[in-house]
Amino acid sequence: MSDLIERVVLLDERGDPCGVAPKDTVHNAHTALHLAFSCHVRDPRGRILLTRRALTKRTWAGTWTNAFCGHPQPFEPIPEAVERRARQELGLELRDLRLALPDFRYRAVDASGVVENEICPVYTAEAVGDLSLDPAEAMEAKWIEPARLAAALDAAPWAFSPWLVMQARNMSGAGGTITAAAWTARP
Repeated sequence: MSDLIERVVLLDERGDPCGVAPKDTVHNAHTALHLAFSCHVRDPRGRILLTRRALTKRTWAGTWTNAFCGHPQPFEPIPEAVERRARQELGLELRDLRLALPDFRYRAVDASGVVENEICPVYTAEAVGDLSLDPAEAMEAKWIEPARLAAALDAAPWAFSPWLVMQARNMSGAGGTITAAAWTARP
């Protein structure tokens, strides 16, 4: 991918592909709806990986978020894109990749005015190997117990990416309260 221009798949309001665009032109104050993915990664002990977005990121720079997110390339199956980005951003191989939220969709506006507008299937997986962060993507990483992460997201949602908070709430089940079940329940 490094020699190619990264592209995103543009979507119509129904979620059907309707075009492609270079990734570096898509995120702005009028971001078109596009396809993305998000992944929550646990270690063999069940701890959840949080990463702090690099300060050079276009949106939510320096913000703590889930393990990683990305965009599948045109015609690339999303699970393959998830595995590709895990290697690129974190130096990790994944096992037990599972689709947790197939229809997650959100729109959020960064303090700079840049908009995220995505249909973003959410996956969970287990890490294989040690972390090796790409500093252009993540400046820091921490493993945290699910109950502690749930409590932190509930107490200070503003300290995390909006999609992490929304995804955790949706993965926790009915009632809208974020719980450790977001990362410990199995389908």
